[in-house]
Amino acid sequence: MCRCSADSSPVDVKDILNRLKSLSAAEEFFEALGVPYDPKVLDVSRLHIMKRMGQYLAAEDFSHLPDRVIAARARAILERAYCDFATSAPLSHRVFKVLKDHNPNRPVTPGRTVVPLDSFLKPFEKK
Repeated sequence: MCRCSADSSPVDVKDILNRLKSLSAAEEFFEALGVPYDPKVLDVSRLHIMKRMGQYLAAEDFSHLPDRVIAARARAILERAYCDFATSAPLSHRVFKVLKDHNPNRPVTPGRTVVPLDSFLKPFEKK
């Protein structure tokens, strides 16, 4: 079980959605929402965490809600997304299409030939 909210920081809730939209680095989201994090987890899973947060946020309806409620929900969503990856490997969740489509146990589909990288590295032979 991941306990992310134990060491929470106060959050400035004023116009929180617009402020979140202006952020770019994962650390900025954690700071803005007052969510503590382990830099080691973030180093490995930052893209996965942010993608999952986006998926969770997309399922929410924030219209007509006060800023403090929006901030609380956004914080809970970030904590949930972080906890998803703090306790398991990013590959186990497969949040990105390329990972969803790739199954290492499935043989290569006919018609989708894999070309070895070294074949590209060989210079063209002249006749």
